[in-house]
Amino acid sequence: MAKTVIIEEAGGPENLKIVDLPVGDPGPGEVRIAHKAIGLNFIDIYQRTGLYTMELPHALGMEAAGIIEAVGAGVTHLKEGDRAAYAAAPPGAYSEARVMSADQVVPLPDAVPFDVAAAMMLKGLTTQYLFHRTDPLHAGDTVLFHAAAGGVGLIACQWAKSEGMTLIGTAGSEEKCQLALDHGAAHCINYRTEDWVAKVRDLTGGEGVAAVMDGGGKDTFDGSLDCLRPLGMMMSFGNASGPAPPFSIGILGPKGSLKVTRPTLFAHISKPEVCREMAAMLFGKVAAGDVKIRIDQRFALDDIADAHRALESRATTGSTVIELA
Repeated sequence: MAKTVIIEEAGGPENLKIVDLPVGDPGPGEVRIAHKAIGLNFIDIYQRTGLYTMELPHALGMEAAGIIEAVGAGVTHLKEGDRAAYAAAPPGAYSEARVMSADQVVPLPDAVPFDVAAAMMLKGLTTQYLFHRTDPLHAGDTVLFHAAAGGVGLIACQWAKSEGMTLIGTAGSEEKCQLALDHGAAHCINYRTEDWVAKVRDLTGGEGVAAVMDGGGKDTFDGSLDCLRPLGMMMSFGNASGPAPPFSIGILGPKGSLKVTRPTLFAHISKPEVCREMAAMLFGKVAAGDVKIRIDQRFALDDIADAHRALESRATTGSTVIELA
């Protein structure tokens, strides 16, 4: 049996329920992993509230790190006793142990602690595809990243600097702006006190940015389009402020033949070999010291509702992890 967090109906943090569930043995192509640390992400909030629908009851959680306890037939890249980490669907990481497909579970280098891996897999792989797989970006490009002091944002600030790009961030306080600057952002705009669209235009000499990486959704979508240079790419990858509003595709022409995409990590990592390549790049950035993972909040599994409240209220910075004994 493994302690597991489930929801039986969509709603607030109070709907998170801790139960004991059987784990079982892995079948063909599967592994059983005992978790040491679990990551917390906004997608968990979207699933809990019903913004992203799923069949209920269901466990939550999309990323974790731990020890492989058993492998099923056909699994060759992992063995019993290996350190491993993942960001993967379906949800179920909020648990002491689980059986899952081995396709997106990757070997974890000894140099990367379990808590760091759990804090970075989903966020780090997201950063990887934003910079390397969504639209061609190059050294010298300028990008705009919303919520630059969040878990993905602090990785993105460092990633951009390591790639020779200029990152303009936005954040909701001077303290959060300074945090983004400390992690490699070239500029950070306090969206509560400044007209961030005008400021981006000013910082780019009126040209606009090559790409906007927007996990905000409703509050930032329209303004982000006005920050793009001609042929720029709007990457709408999250909904922290609510779903992005409907828009007329016709506006993209007069705004500069803009491009808009709604990427998801799980499309990018659907092929196991691609997932491992992306993870290898992420681990390489961390091992080289180009990216340092900041964990600012730690909770026990029993306190998962408090963890959700903190993240949902935007009271967090960096990454948040659930630690297991």
